[in-house]
Amino acid sequence: MGTALVRGLCSAGWDATSVTVVEVDEARRAQLAGALPGVTLAEAPLSAEGAVLAVKPQSAKEAARALAAVAAPRWLSIMAGVTLQRLQSWAGPQVAVVRAMPNTPALVGAGMTAIAAGDGAGEEDMAWAEALLGAVGQVVRVPEGAMDAVTAVSGSGPAYVFLLAEALAAAGEEQGLDPELSRRLALATVAGAGRLLAEPGADPAALRAQVTSPGGTTEAALSVLEAAGLRPALARAVAAAAARSRQIGTEPG
Repeated sequence: MGTALVRGLCSAGWDATSVTVVEVDEARRAQLAGALPGVTLAEAPLSAEGAVLAVKPQSAKEAARALAAVAAPRWLSIMAGVTLQRLQSWAGPQVAVVRAMPNTPALVGAGMTAIAAGDGAGEEDMAWAEALLGAVGQVVRVPEGAMDAVTAVSGSGPAYVFLLAEALAAAGEEQGLDPELSRRLALATVAGAGRLLAEPGADPAALRAQVTSPGGTTEAALSVLEAAGLRPALARAVAAAAARSRQIGTEPG
């Protein structure tokens, strides 16, 4: 996700030479040198006007301590489950901390990110975070209490859609389609439906109704999905993801 953000910033007109990526692994730094031309690569944090924490939650404390050793008055965290309270305790009271939850469509500039402000983060700090994350998609502000639900809906949500695409392609095969053709049909259908949903004023229920003729094939299919409990199953899935996000926030590290 960090790489996607840097690419988005450069595509949006940021000077690549003004960006530094910290990566402790030498082999990974070599890979990034080819992927992010012009960007400075470093083994340890450097002094900067702002810093983005984009590591696994398990590495959060170690990364935060390294960052706290240099002057960075603003932190933007895109780590799942790591609370503002924990981030602030590592950063110190002099640092403005913003927590964010992006998702993988940021890789193609179509991300959805929610951000929450720490106690010391003001309007300028939030605007800074929005400018960064806006380079890879949409940004909304939420209270931190909503972050676990955000994680479950938009953070993990792309995986639910990818699973649907997998299942749709497999079902086409079962109906006799060539595997590659079925895969192509399924992926293009999911991607196309997503574009319709991205149109201004789009309503999922209205779009579904437009496709569903009374007594037709779509109605027959949807009746099976409803009877199988698609909606409650998805609700349970989102609840499980939110619960795991809350659990991560309480784990030591």
